[in-house]
Amino acid sequence: MGQDTWYRMDNVAKVFLASANERDTRSFRITCTLKEDIDENILGEAVKLAAAERPQYQVTILRGVFWHYMEQIDDIPTVSIENERPCPMLIDSKTFGKLHYHVTYFNKRINLDFFHAIADGNGAIEFLNLIVYHYLKLKYPDKVPNLTMTSGASEADLSEDSFRHYYSKDRKKTKKKKLKRAYHLKGAKLPYNQIQFMEVHMNVKDVLAIAKENNVSLTSYIAARLMMCIYQDMPVIKRIQPVTISMPVNLRNYYPSNTSRNFFNSVSVSHMFKSSDTFESVAAQFQADLKNELTPEAVEARMYDYEKLERLFFIKIFPLFIKNPVVNMVTRSNASKVTAVISNLGILKIPTELEEYIASYNAYCSTSSLFVVCSTFKDDFVLGISSAYKNTQVLRNFIKGLADEGIDITLYSTEVSD
Repeated sequence: MGQDTWYRMDNVAKVFLASANERDTRSFRITCTLKEDIDENILGEAVKLAAAERPQYQVTILRGVFWHYMEQIDDIPTVSIENERPCPMLIDSKTFGKLHYHVTYFNKRINLDFFHAIADGNGAIEFLNLIVYHYLKLKYPDKVPNLTMTSGASEADLSEDSFRHYYSKDRKKTKKKKLKRAYHLKGAKLPYNQIQFMEVHMNVKDVLAIAKENNVSLTSYIAARLMMCIYQDMPVIKRIQPVTISMPVNLRNYYPSNTSRNFFNSVSVSHMFKSSDTFESVAAQFQADLKNELTPEAVEARMYDYEKLERLFFIKIFPLFIKNPVVNMVTRSNASKVTAVISNLGILKIPTELEEYIASYNAYCSTSSLFVVCSTFKDDFVLGISSAYKNTQVLRNFIKGLADEGIDITLYSTEVSD
């Protein structure tokens, strides 16, 4: 690659590095299912072409004295048939000096597993679509036209640490609400290196119609239904605790950033249930609270909190072996205030010339509790659910509740061992 190139770790990446473990590997998976079986050799060539267009991901993470950093390497990405769980560990002694993403396939499906310190879902989707385009172009050179798959942003813009770029000391102070310790699902967890994965397909028009009947957004509908199922499974003695849903927010919707790296933070909506609560009242309250959390002022305040912490002098001077346990402790404290996470990737788009070859998309994220990723491709609305718990009662009730609303559901699930 010529001269050495290195990148600072953004502030979210530092959290992922400090808190990754065998269960919550801090990895996520984006998948694209084609309408035909995958040719491994062609996929391998497609990955190499896509990698050349995203040098920001051709990096390895190295340990400095005060912080980790990323350095570009000449490691050639390879492709293999899927042989491990989704969201595998991509940052450990085995990955030292290597890339922190994997491309695998199984039958018709292309899997892209990413360590979250390298990119967020927005960047990973763009990278996966690059791979899909090159795959189809190589396989059908006379049918697939030459297409521009990128935004045209410069390499500097793609590599930008947008947290740092948009940080300013001069801003209006915004009062933020304090979250209480949240309720966590009951029961034992799966073995330390296992997670239960479920994939739920629905027609997006059916779900939107029911959400509209309740005068809420699709996201608020899904979140409120999950909240109700969690509440119904709560032991009575635990009902003094709130059910809190955390939701990642794409900061590119608030700032003019083209970065291919991480640029998101999270909002939390908390509800203390009463015996008089109904699904309609919970959904309406969730919608109102989420709207308040997504004001530009509230989003800005959360983004600055991350960046401000890093700039404190007493934080800067501590070596990494002291910082990491502190960051991990803060991360655990924050996690105790969250019951589940819901991430809505929104409508996934690809040039219309490629749509006829694609059946669906899906996404999962590793977790130490419960994580739901929503995505929509054409009429296909998909929930990628990951759970660290042996007890699946909440999820069974959640999916049954959707079916009871008249929504046709196709469900796939992984097998786990006790």
